[in-house]
Amino acid sequence: MSDLIRVDGLRFRYGEGSSFLLDVPQLAIPAGTRTAFHGPSGCGKTTLLHLIAGILRPDAGRIHIGDREITALSPSQAAAYRIGNIGFVFQDFVLIDYLDVLHNVLYPYYLNPALRLTADARAHARELLGELQLGDKLHRSPDQLSQGERQRVAICRALVTRPSLLMADEPTGGLDPDRTAMFMDLMDEQVRERGITLVMVTHDHSLFPRFDATHDATTWSSDGGPR
Repeated sequence: MSDLIRVDGLRFRYGEGSSFLLDVPQLAIPAGTRTAFHGPSGCGKTTLLHLIAGILRPDAGRIHIGDREITALSPSQAAAYRIGNIGFVFQDFVLIDYLDVLHNVLYPYYLNPALRLTADARAHARELLGELQLGDKLHRSPDQLSQGERQRVAICRALVTRPSLLMADEPTGGLDPDRTAMFMDLMDEQVRERGITLVMVTHDHSLFPRFDATHDATTWSSDGGPR
């Protein structure tokens, strides 16, 4: 199995004088696997997620996703690559209040001009929403949805560009155990069916059996600090 993500000699600090240091000598994540970064708040797990995605730039080291070196891209190139190739699910799902469900799912196409909003893309969005039992809610606003429905819209948006990599930043942080299990079952189903690599930030140890690998971010960070 080949590696989708490779990290070598990564070092990152939040500006001069910061006591926080993230130091990842080497990390490899095979394609098609599910990996969790865990640890308490402030240990650097979300920071590492953002570095891999090109949201943050390291002080040293290299990050590859497939054959693309993310650390060699300009900020605008990294943003375009991220929007076109990486799906994101956030803890609060970050739906746009003034857009309906369908246009929330299609939002990556509005962010990246290189993505063409074709009839096929629109059909794929509708297909995803149908698969996740949202086909009758295309034109509802987010405030008309239940929490579970908002979660499913966020998953559809993350999958609409057909990414090879799905990243999730504490998506179950505000959920009770039953809703957490339902959300994770849905995520597992989607990534398995599509052969997607999943990298997720979590502090919930009960979720560890769902992953192929787990990494304690405290082994890479020192002195606490920003996440």
